[in-house]
Amino acid sequence: MSTRFAGKVCLVSGAGSGIGQETAISFAREGAKVIAADIDGAGGLQTVASIISVGGQAIFFKTDISKAADTEAMVQAAVDHFGGLDHAVNCAAITGGVSIPTHEYPEELWHQVLAVNLTGMWYSVKAQLNQMLKQGGGTIVIVASAAGLKGHPNNVPYSATKHGVVGLTKTAALEYATKNIRVNVVCPTAIETPMIMDGRLNFRNNQELQEKFTSEQAMMRMGQPREVADVILWLSSDQSSFITGHAMPVDGGAFAK
Repeated sequence: MSTRFAGKVCLVSGAGSGIGQETAISFAREGAKVIAADIDGAGGLQTVASIISVGGQAIFFKTDISKAADTEAMVQAAVDHFGGLDHAVNCAAITGGVSIPTHEYPEELWHQVLAVNLTGMWYSVKAQLNQMLKQGGGTIVIVASAAGLKGHPNNVPYSATKHGVVGLTKTAALEYATKNIRVNVVCPTAIETPMIMDGRLNFRNNQELQEKFTSEQAMMRMGQPREVADVILWLSSDQSSFITGHAMPVDGGAFAK
């Protein structure tokens, strides 16, 4: 059993389901103390229960990342409960819930998606950086999407925000490269999570659409949350010590086409 993160403190937002949940559990499995943050109390508590059931250490912290005070409080929770913050993974995001072309997209949904996916991500990274600067280092990984590397028809705010967090990552990586803080971003394609299976695209009840997206992967299958979590943990570990500012597709070969 790997102990890459033994004694380390890891904060994961969006830890109540999907990639965030699998990442939080994976960190704990490798020895980390985990703060599982999410706006979804039931999902976050389930993640913590799963960690504790296998002997790990974790707490749940209810967080709405669109509020700066909440992001500051979740970082402070890491300090108060576990003594600091070594690794942060920012998975929390929303899709907007509808498929509508750009000229018809509802203004209120545009602002809602930006508030969480971009402004909320900036709030989160800002609070994490402040703590890591005090400690003398750390790592931050943001979860974006393939929609941050190419256009994503009928969901303009999602694609715009995911492109935005790629820019946020690269800028922060340059600013803190000599401060012992590495910042990277992962860009998954079709991953079998509740957001994609039951959310806006509703893959679970739309086999034709699911097959279309699956066919875009060279591996001809959807990815699993654990496969993204494995990349996130690698980017957070000393095994990737010379990598910062990288936008890494986790794509089953889709971008090789």
